[in-house]
Amino acid sequence: MEKERINVTNQIIEYLRRNIEAGEWKKGEKIPSENQLTRELGVSRASVRTAIQHLNGIGALESVHGKGTYLINSDVHSWGNFEDVITVRDCRDIAKVLEFRQILEPEACYLAVKQKGPELVPVLEHYLEEMKQSFGSKQQFVQADLKFHEAIVRSSGNPLLEKSMAQVFRETVDYHEKMNDLFGYQEGLKYHSRILQAVKDRDGLMAKEMMYEHMQSGIDRLNL
Repeated sequence: MEKERINVTNQIIEYLRRNIEAGEWKKGEKIPSENQLTRELGVSRASVRTAIQHLNGIGALESVHGKGTYLINSDVHSWGNFEDVITVRDCRDIAKVLEFRQILEPEACYLAVKQKGPELVPVLEHYLEEMKQSFGSKQQFVQADLKFHEAIVRSSGNPLLEKSMAQVFRETVDYHEKMNDLFGYQEGLKYHSRILQAVKDRDGLMAKEMMYEHMQSGIDRLNL
């Protein structure tokens, strides 16, 4: 079923690509709504939404809440291939997600300390406090946890790191609670506190080491 959905999504993307290439919609113009495309193409709204989200993600479309979706890049040859984009399916294996994060997030930590250490401290303090206040409430705890990590990556000053990690975070929303079961509340608070302290000390190497250990802790628990 997942493969079928991806194929349908690809067909919708190709339909949009052909129409844009043919000049049906100009840059800055609004494309048909999800409901219109669903009726016109005879596909599910979920598939249409996935296709639009993909094109939003690569900068071809822009969805404005309450107004619709607009074409912002009509150069279809610059869009790339759907198969090259990180998807929910790619992120189903928690071990692989943690391995990916272990490769990138420690370096993001190091860069964040060097780039915006003092500015980052109050942001991380805020999210860590939210985690503490949400102890025992899985959904709220996970949301604060995720924001903590997003803030670090965003502060790295590297748009490639930020965009790749943002995509992974976005596609693993449904799996974060499973990760919380894996790490546990105490374990999460322990490593986030240590990372925050390293940022306060402006110790990029220690922040990097703590983030690496944080991810390794999850990987080790998976192997138990």
